[in-house]
Amino acid sequence: PRDHQMTCTRSRCLKRVGVGVALAGIAVAAGWQLGQTAQAAGPDEAIAAARPMVQAPADPATAPLTHQAQGAIASADLGFVDLFNGEDLSGWVDVNTSPDTWRVEDGLLICTGLPIGVMRSEKQYENFIPAIEWRHMEPGGNSGVFVWSEGEVPEGRRLPKGMEVQMLELDWVNIHARNGNPQPIEYVHGELFGAGGLNATPDHPRGRRSSSVENRCLGHGQWNRYVVVCVDGTVKLSVNGRFVNSIRESSIRKGYLCLEAEGAEIQFRMIRIMELDGGVLTEEQTARVVGE
Repeated sequence: PRDHQMTCTRSRCLKRVGVGVALAGIAVAAGWQLGQTAQAAGPDEAIAAARPMVQAPADPATAPLTHQAQGAIASADLGFVDLFNGEDLSGWVDVNTSPDTWRVEDGLLICTGLPIGVMRSEKQYENFIPAIEWRHMEPGGNSGVFVWSEGEVPEGRRLPKGMEVQMLELDWVNIHARNGNPQPIEYVHGELFGAGGLNATPDHPRGRRSSSVENRCLGHGQWNRYVVVCVDGTVKLSVNGRFVNSIRESSIRKGYLCLEAEGAEIQFRMIRIMELDGGVLTEEQTARVVGE
């Protein structure tokens, strides 16, 4: 029994190390792509250089998980691609706004905020990392992005079912004060919540919503960067360089990415995405494909 217990313990350790190596590989790939400094080597070169260092085991079925994880990282084609090309709205589909709501000007994607609604990506995403740079242009502006979203909005509603990553301007808490008291400041620093009937479990609960543990968003006219890791029903949000919020057990785990117009001008200068390997999904966890 003692030998068996030690063997199980070693097995669990190997699995944990393997998972850690896999997650570290994703983080390194994300850093390669987003950093893009003059001194850093590009991700393709780094991945290519890593390939000869990984030796395939004679029997992959019985190989330690660490070797399998390293092999997967070395051969994976991980990289960010642009969802906004800086020139036009290619890759995006208006859902329920208007031709005047979205425009491209001087390399920026500009949303007037009206009418309230969304435009969506052409395709669905399951496990992925969007990186988005945005700024509000008015005090108290309201917007957001939806991940794992439905691609249509039911009649009588303006916003879709999906996981919302909130984008509020800092003065929103003052403009929408209740009984003369400002709203809680954490409202405006990247809340995560299921909208339109999507269910999820907040890690930092404010009711059904999850609030950031640190206030890092900047006010109108200043650029913010969100990096949103969406994997197997869990969303983790980094605001301006630090992970500060998370929510898990999403009832929908594959769907569209939507940009929201909600009453005020917001601008985007970067929307990039890294797709990751898929997980195990049920039909109920997948948003309906528009047109099917």
